[in-house]
Amino acid sequence: MELSIICVNWNSEDYLRECLRSIYETTHDVSFETIIVDNASPVGDVSRLQQQFPRIKLIKSAQNLGFAGANNLGFKHSTGTYVLFLNPDTKLIGPAIQTLLRHIEALPDAGVVGGKLLNSDLTVQLSSIQKFPTILNQALDAEYLRLRWPRCPLWEIAPLFADDVELLKVSVIPGACMLLRRAVFERAGMFTEDYFMYAEDIDLNYKVSRLGLSNYYVGQATVIHHGGKSSGQQTINHWATVMKFRAMRMFYGRTRGRFYAEMYRAAMGCAALARLTVLLLLLPFASILRKREKIVVASAKWGAVLRWAAGLDLCTRERQ
Repeated sequence: MELSIICVNWNSEDYLRECLRSIYETTHDVSFETIIVDNASPVGDVSRLQQQFPRIKLIKSAQNLGFAGANNLGFKHSTGTYVLFLNPDTKLIGPAIQTLLRHIEALPDAGVVGGKLLNSDLTVQLSSIQKFPTILNQALDAEYLRLRWPRCPLWEIAPLFADDVELLKVSVIPGACMLLRRAVFERAGMFTEDYFMYAEDIDLNYKVSRLGLSNYYVGQATVIHHGGKSSGQQTINHWATVMKFRAMRMFYGRTRGRFYAEMYRAAMGCAALARLTVLLLLLPFASILRKREKIVVASAKWGAVLRWAAGLDLCTRERQ
C-alpha cells in the first residue's frame, strides 16, 4: 500500500462525505486506503458512509480520544508507506495528493509536507504557512497585521500570495493536511497524546525538525479547509478558545520550560486586555462601522482568554 489517508471524525458527517468524495474523484494512479476514525461522535452515524464509500475502513472509538489519540489509533490500523492526516472538513482540489506524493518522494530530507489551504470562499488561509510560535508572534497574531505585512519575519506568509512558489521550506505545516513517510512518523513518536486538541500538529512538526528533517510547503497542492474560515464565525466557543491557549502553554512547557510557559500566559493576558480596551473604544462607533457583531464576538473571545490568563475561568481551569 502506497498511501494511508486518515480522517478523524467528530460530528462532521456531511463535511466528511464531501471530503471522501473529493478523495475518490481526484486521486488516481495511487494505491491508497482510507481510514475513518469516529471519535465517539454524539451526532450522526458515520456507518452510513460505508454504503456510499465501501472501500473505507471505519474505526469507532468508544470514547473521544482527542485529535492526537484518534489519529494515532488510525495510524495503528494503517499499512501505507506514506500517511496523510486529513481533516474531515477538507476538500481536495485536483490532483493534490499526487502532487504532494511526487514532491515527498523526491525529497529525502522531507519531514512533514503540506499544501495551500483555502477558506470556503476560496481565499487563502493564512495558516498554510506557519513559523514556530513564540510569545511575540502569538501576542501580535492578528489577521490584519499578517495581511498588511506578509513579509514580516514573525510570520513570513508572502509566498502564499505568489503563484510561482512550487516548493518552500517552512517551520510548521498545519494539521488539516499533513503528509509524512510512515517511518518518519514512527521515529518522531507519533502525535503526542497529552494534547487533547490544538498544538499537537505544531508539536509533531517540532519533533520532526528535531530529527534533522525539513518541513515543506507545496504551493501547487490545493485543499479547501472549511474549518479555517475563522473570520466568518458568528459565535465563539469559549471552551475551544481556551483549549487552544492551554495547548500552546503546554507546548511551551514541553519545549522551552515552565518559566517560558508562564511568561506566555502572562503575555496573552496583557494582549487580551489591550485588545479588549481597543474593542471597548470602538464600541460606540460600531453602528457607523457596521461591525457591531464582530466587535461583540471578538470581545467575548478575548474576555475568555483574559479570564483564563488570570485563572478566573473555573470551567477551564487547569490542574496545577
